[in-house]
Amino acid sequence: MTVQLPEPLNLIGGSWVPAQSGRTLDVVAPSTGKVFTTIAASGASDIDAAVSSARHAFEEGAWGRMSAVQRGRIMIRISELITRDAEELAQVESLDTGKPISQARADMVAAARYFEFYGAAADKVHGEHIPFMQGYDVKVVREPHGVTGHIIPWNYPAQMVGRTLAPALAMGNATIMKPAEEACLTVLMIGKLAMEAGMPAGAINIVTGEGHVAGAALSEHPGIDFISFTGSPEVGVIIQTNAAKNFIGCTLELGGKSPQIVFEDADLDRVLPVLAGAIVQNGGQTCSAGSRALIQRSIWDKVVGRLAERFKELTAAPSEQDRELGALISGKQRDRVQAFISGTDSPLIARGKVATGSPEDGFYVAPALFGPCDPQSTLAQVEVFGPVLAAIPFDDEKEAIRIANGTEFGLVAGVWTLDGNRQQRVAKALRCGQVFINGYGAGGGIELPFGGRRKSGHGREKGFAALHEFSTIKTIVHNHG
Repeated sequence: MTVQLPEPLNLIGGSWVPAQSGRTLDVVAPSTGKVFTTIAASGASDIDAAVSSARHAFEEGAWGRMSAVQRGRIMIRISELITRDAEELAQVESLDTGKPISQARADMVAAARYFEFYGAAADKVHGEHIPFMQGYDVKVVREPHGVTGHIIPWNYPAQMVGRTLAPALAMGNATIMKPAEEACLTVLMIGKLAMEAGMPAGAINIVTGEGHVAGAALSEHPGIDFISFTGSPEVGVIIQTNAAKNFIGCTLELGGKSPQIVFEDADLDRVLPVLAGAIVQNGGQTCSAGSRALIQRSIWDKVVGRLAERFKELTAAPSEQDRELGALISGKQRDRVQAFISGTDSPLIARGKVATGSPEDGFYVAPALFGPCDPQSTLAQVEVFGPVLAAIPFDDEKEAIRIANGTEFGLVAGVWTLDGNRQQRVAKALRCGQVFINGYGAGGGIELPFGGRRKSGHGREKGFAALHEFSTIKTIVHNHG
């Protein structure tokens, strides 16, 4: 189908405007390595304008006066419009990120579901009454922070709009989003749909540009009341430092080195497709990618042999071919992943392939399976953010838990065993934000609180937990005699 790409404009105060500098940035298609459009190259002055717009919307505009029911209805309408335009959005997302078209279509389903879920939840965040001394009435209410800043990554642009903006809007915050410059076209398209749905001016502002310019200006801005960031741990430190300087809170989702633990009694017919799929999903460019396969030594040969056969079949190809994975987001990311592959001392077990005829300038990496890997090796400790799986043997439950917890990260884990007691023991012992038993991932998991520990960040997205993050508690004490 023919798609219409958004113009290189920002959404500020309900209007589409160019960057005040007049500059633009080239956007490169990962599948071909060629420039195909441009976006606005915004700076601090554009961020200032967006923050002022959001502040006015929250304190004086229609958005700040709107009831929770009205907010929810607009958000549900956004969900309906995303569903209406899902195929066009998916085509643009696939072009912009290099991901297979079927994965882009699934992302649109999830994006719509976020707005549906939080739209329905907008009027269901209730306070509480606290019994207190005679003559007093005490209630606790949840209120929006005010103006919230949102800096999102390039791996799931459309999903991230829903995941971070929708709960903030449901609570009544006015928002400014700075999407990643590598892939942000569907973010702009969803912004247009939000205006069509009746979103008041200033409630959503979208400013594109480079992270170290526009992103830095947003994270440092004294006019925001809370910030949400998804990205690398290194940038997360900067974001958290800036938040601290302004005495505001933040949520940080910073990646992971997530283990899948396969015990000897696991159902291998269920395990094996998931082990492969969880590392090539989105080219491995997923914070919750199952990048470590911990396999009990008694079944090592059986599991690794079957997994190797699967890896040999995995193919990276242009997004329209809809294979297991597409191109990585950029030449820089491709080279980074290739450096991990060529620089490791771990034995290579099996390698996938790049489809014949794929554009030579595209950013393709064939999936790679390594093992047995030392639990302390680079491949077992560092987030590669590519289709590279480190297989690690273990002898018993105690060792499996030690290895699983033995990184700086703590985001997601999978436990594969039919022993019910072991399922619970291991799940409780793992130091991470989510544990899946005999499965991994949940199709977006919109309702499921998501976030990490340690280097994976703090705070929670998704579910009702996100509503709590994007609100603050006020205690009102009435002495009525």
